[in-house]
Amino acid sequence: MTTPILPPAMLGILGGGQLGRMFTVAAKTMGYRVTVLDPDPNAPAAEFADRHLCAAFDDQAALAELAQCSAVTTEFENVNADAMRYLAQHTVVSPSGDCVAIAQNRIQEKAWIQKAGLQTAPHQAIRKTADITAKSAALLPGILKTATLGYDGKGQIRVKTLDELKAAFEQHGLVDCVLEKMVDLRGEISVIVCRLNSDNVRTFDPAENIHENGILAYSIVPARLSADVQQQAQQMARRLADELDYVGVLAVEMFVVGDTHELIVNEIAPRPHNSGHHTIDACAADQFQQQVRIMCGLPPADTRLLSSCCMANILGDVWGANGEEPNWLLLQNHTAAHLHQYGKKAARAGRKMGHFTLLAADSDEALATAQQLHQSLASLAK
Repeated sequence: MTTPILPPAMLGILGGGQLGRMFTVAAKTMGYRVTVLDPDPNAPAAEFADRHLCAAFDDQAALAELAQCSAVTTEFENVNADAMRYLAQHTVVSPSGDCVAIAQNRIQEKAWIQKAGLQTAPHQAIRKTADITAKSAALLPGILKTATLGYDGKGQIRVKTLDELKAAFEQHGLVDCVLEKMVDLRGEISVIVCRLNSDNVRTFDPAENIHENGILAYSIVPARLSADVQQQAQQMARRLADELDYVGVLAVEMFVVGDTHELIVNEIAPRPHNSGHHTIDACAADQFQQQVRIMCGLPPADTRLLSSCCMANILGDVWGANGEEPNWLLLQNHTAAHLHQYGKKAARAGRKMGHFTLLAADSDEALATAQQLHQSLASLAK
């Protein structure tokens, strides 16, 4: 791309969930128009989009219409990579279908991470029962993860013995898997990279992530780690984006291991990320504005953190047994809490319905206050 795409151009996005919704709001605020492709007639992004193509992600007629947009992006990695390659023949697409395909498969993903000279947890690809050997025993205790379609703790089974490993492989349906050795985990962080090209790359400050039942519960920024470790995390994320020649917004999740706080890469997401939602309220420019800018050929904007903060996910668990709305007044009355709802019609346990970001003087205060508010919301649902 030699000429930037400017408003009021029509931008397209594959997927109309909460990430697509926040992308659409950012694009509309910046003066662009938006077409969303999503098979859900109640897709959250459709509420704000100029046009909603309610069709399957591989529907050829819908893809042909989406191809008329000035540029196209995606909100999730499990979109059909071939559909993105098709679109790239007709319009600007970021990230590339090849990068999305790598992120869709843990086996390929780990190979690319290592190709970039970065460390992963010790692991083994398990494609058939015969792959489970003495070599596998050296990785126990471990976690058997499906190579594709796993998220929010899904597709993962902890195993301690070879018999448990074989049973887990059968439970996964004998699909391709990755066995990962459990590490001395001291924390989890993520870094969001915004990359147009090798000369235009910015990273947000690392977020410290706390998970509950396999689902992200809180993201704290700044992370409660040394400045050296945080700087190393940003350098690692940039290195991986460069190796992939990535164009777009990329989230790189890392484990903090052992007393020395060694960093190893867990996985990547070729899109804005749940742990980056705080950027809407706490940064000079947010991750969705960056997504819009980069797909339009514009350099990433300022990623500076303006306030310590904690992002807290709001799951369907805090709705009443009969679907009663939570008491939003608890959040709305707090002058440092910023509520974001996703417009989903039905609340279910474990389903992400929204989030709030709590601004504070430091990370500890932000986390403590966010946890207190979140627990108050949850107690009302019991």
